[in-house]
Amino acid sequence: MTTTTEPILVTGAAGGSQGGTGRLVAESLLREGLPVRAFVHSDDGRAAELKDLGAEVVAGDLREISSVTPALQGVRRAYFTYPVTAGMMDAAAVFAAVGKSSGLQRVVATSQLGSDPQAGTPHMRRHWVAEQVLDNAGVGAVHLRAAVFYENLKVAVGDRGELALPLGSPDTVLPLIAGADVAGVGAGVLRTDGPVDPVLWLAGEIMTVGEAAELFGVAYRNVDPGEWSEWAMTVYRDEVAVEHLTHLWTMFAAIGSGHELFRVTEAIERYTACPPITLREFVSAG
Repeated sequence: MTTTTEPILVTGAAGGSQGGTGRLVAESLLREGLPVRAFVHSDDGRAAELKDLGAEVVAGDLREISSVTPALQGVRRAYFTYPVTAGMMDAAAVFAAVGKSSGLQRVVATSQLGSDPQAGTPHMRRHWVAEQVLDNAGVGAVHLRAAVFYENLKVAVGDRGELALPLGSPDTVLPLIAGADVAGVGAGVLRTDGPVDPVLWLAGEIMTVGEAAELFGVAYRNVDPGEWSEWAMTVYRDEVAVEHLTHLWTMFAAIGSGHELFRVTEAIERYTACPPITLREFVSAG
C-alpha cells in the first residue's frame, strides 16, 4: 500500500448524480490519511465540504491546460473521470499531455465496459480513443471499464412508478455495478504499489431488466427509443448523455445474453476487500 506524501489528484471530486465516483474516491483516500488534491469545476459548497475533510481543493476546467498544469504539479498519482457530456476527449488529451510532462506515474481513468473502436455507442468509441491517448502518453494508465451504473436505472425509475427503457424483452440481460464499487476499485488501485493490469473490467451483478425492475418495486415497460430519448432529455438535459444512453439500451437489447461482458469480475473484491454491492443492497440503502 502506498504511503506517499505527494498529493493524489482526484478529478470530479465534487461528485455528481451519475455515480459520483470522484467524490467517493477522494473521501476514501482521505479516510486512509492520504493527501488529496481535489479538482472541482466550481468552488462551491461541495468544495467547502472537501476542504473540511482535509483535501486541498483546486477549481478549474479539465479541458483547459492552464487549469490542469498547476493541478498536476508535484502529483505522481491521479484519478481521472469526466461526465457523460461533450469534451471528454479534449480533457483526456490535456490530462495526458500535462501528465507526461509533469512526471505522472499512475492515472486511474474511468471508462466503459464496451470501450472499443467498434463499440455500440458513440461515447464508448470516444472512450476507447481517450484510453489510447492516455496509454501513448506513458503515464501508467489503468482503465476502469465499468458496467451500467445502478444509478442510471434509479434515474430511469425516478418518480414514474415504472422502469421504462428501450430494452425490448424483460429478459434482456444487463451487466450492472454500483458507482461505489467503481470508486472502491479506483481508490484501491491508487493505494496499491507495484504493477496493475492496464484494463480492469468491472461488473458487479448480471441480471435481466425485468429482475431489476422487481428489485426497484416497479414494472418494466419497453418503450420506443425515440420516446425514451424525448423523456430523457427532460431529465439529463444533455444531448451527449441522451445519445449515449439511448444507444446503450438498444445495444443491450440486440446483443443477447452470451456476450463476454456478462460476467461478474473479481477485480472488485480484489481491490475493495468486499464482495460487489448487489442491486438489492443498493435499492435497500435508498
